[in-house]
Amino acid sequence: MSEQMTHDANASTHAVVEALGVGKRFGSHAALRDVSMRVLPGESHALVGRNGAGKSTLVSILTGLRKSDTGEVRFGGELAPPIADRDAWRERVACVYQHSTIIRELSVAENLFINRQQTRNGVIDWRTMRRDARALLDHWKIDVREDARAGDLTVEARQLVEIARALSYGARFIILDEPTAQLDGDEIKRLFRRIEELQREGVTFLFISHHLQEVYEICQAVTVLRDARHIVSAPVSALPREQLIEAMTGERGGLNVTDAASREPLPAATAVALQVEALTGADYEDVTFAVKRGEVVGLTGATSSGRTSVAEAIAGLRKPQRGGIRVDGAALPLGDVPAALKRGIGCVPKDRHHEGLVLTQSVAENASMTIARMLGKFGIASPAKKNAFGKKMIEALGIATQGPEQAVSGLSGGNQQKVVMARALATDPDVLVLIDPTAGVDVKSKEALLSVVDRVREEGKSVIVASGELDDLRVCDRVLVMFRGRIAAEFPAGWEDNDLIASVEGVSLHEE
Repeated sequence: MSEQMTHDANASTHAVVEALGVGKRFGSHAALRDVSMRVLPGESHALVGRNGAGKSTLVSILTGLRKSDTGEVRFGGELAPPIADRDAWRERVACVYQHSTIIRELSVAENLFINRQQTRNGVIDWRTMRRDARALLDHWKIDVREDARAGDLTVEARQLVEIARALSYGARFIILDEPTAQLDGDEIKRLFRRIEELQREGVTFLFISHHLQEVYEICQAVTVLRDARHIVSAPVSALPREQLIEAMTGERGGLNVTDAASREPLPAATAVALQVEALTGADYEDVTFAVKRGEVVGLTGATSSGRTSVAEAIAGLRKPQRGGIRVDGAALPLGDVPAALKRGIGCVPKDRHHEGLVLTQSVAENASMTIARMLGKFGIASPAKKNAFGKKMIEALGIATQGPEQAVSGLSGGNQQKVVMARALATDPDVLVLIDPTAGVDVKSKEALLSVVDRVREEGKSVIVASGELDDLRVCDRVLVMFRGRIAAEFPAGWEDNDLIASVEGVSLHEE
C-alpha cells in the first residue's frame, strides 16, 4: 500500500488512543506482532480483519483486560494506566460487546450505576439513583425509562444503555463490537444516527464489524489487521471495497463467490423438491413457495420480517400454527427435527453457539452428531470412525484446526461455522436450509461456506438461504423478499442492490 494510505500519521500527539508497536504471544502463538494504530478525536474508526487476525486481542489490550508483551498504549498522549487500576481504565475506554453485559433482571438505573450506587445511612438511595439515571439518559438523549426492567428492552435500547453507562464513568472512547449483529434495518439506521450525534458531542468510536458496507456508511477511517499484523490504516474514502478486501485477505479481486446470474436456468420440467403451503406462525402468515431440485432460493427481509421463522419451520426447529410442508410430494411432520432429518432436510441454524455446536466436544463429535447411528450399532460410534469422518469434513471444507479431536471452542468463528456446515452435510440432505450462514465470519470463511451452495446444487440438491446479507443472496437463483410476515416480492438472479434493499425496507424505487 502507498504512503498516502497511512491515516494521519502526524496526528500522533492528538490521538484519543494509540497502540504503538503492540505485540502479544500466547505460548508459541503470536496473536499480535508489532501492531500500531491511532484513533483521532470524534471519529468512528473501523477495525476489520478476518477471524483470527488479532482484533479481539487488540481490543483486550486497548481496554486493559490484557497487558501487551511489547509496545505500549496511550490515551491522549499519556501512557495507559496500570492493568490493576480498573477505575482509571473505565474513565478512558469502554467496550459494548455483541453479547450484552446488561443484567436483565435489574432496572435501567441499577445497570447504569451498578457497584457505585449512592447510599444514605448504609442503604441504597433509590430516589437519588433514579434521578441521576434520568439526568444521564436525558443528557445523552437516550429515550429509555430509568425504572424499566433491562430484560424488557430491545437489543437496540440495551446497547444505548451500555453506551450511557460507559459515558457516565467519563470515558469518551467507546469500542462497539459487532453492534448491528442483532438489529434490523430501521434499528441500524437509528443506531448510526445516534453514533453520529455522539461524535458531534465529542465521543470517539472504534467500530468492529464483518459487514463491510457498514464501514463505508458510518466510519471515517479504517484499520486492517491480517495474520496478527497491521496492514493498513486509511481514510475510508481512500480505500475502495476491493482494496479493503484485498488488504484483509492478501488476495486481489474481492469476494470470490458464484453469482447465480451466470448460471444456466433450470429446465422448466425440473421436479419440485420442497413445497411450502400457506405456512403461518407467530410472525409470518400464509407463506407459500416451491423449490425445485437443484435450485437455490433466498429468503430475505428485515430481522422482524419472519424469514428466519419460516426457515426454522422447514428444518423442524419451530412448529408453525398451521399450513403444510411437502418434501418430494409427501407431507412433513411439523416441528420435528428428527423427522426433518429423516426426510432429507439438513440445516445450518442461526445461532451456532446454542443450536449448532457443543463447544466442549471435538470437531469430529460435532460434525458426526447427526449420523451416529450410521457410524456404529445402537447409535454408538467408535472414536476412530468419528475421527475418520471428522478428517474427511476438515479436508472438504478447509477447517483450520489442529485435528478432528480439537474442541470446537478453540476454533475461530469462521471455522466453527464450517463445523456446523459439516454436520448439516453429514446426512447427505436433499434440501439444505442455511440460516444466516455467514454471520460473524471473515471474508475467506464466507467464500468457503458459500462455495458449498454451488457444490450441493450441482449434485441436484435444493438450497434455501435465509439471510439479510447481500453476498449470501447472490448465490440464489431467485430471492423472495418478506415484509411484515408475508412474501412481498420476488427477484430473479441479477438483481440490483438498491432494488432489493428498497424492497426489504418496504419501498419501491420504480413507482409509476
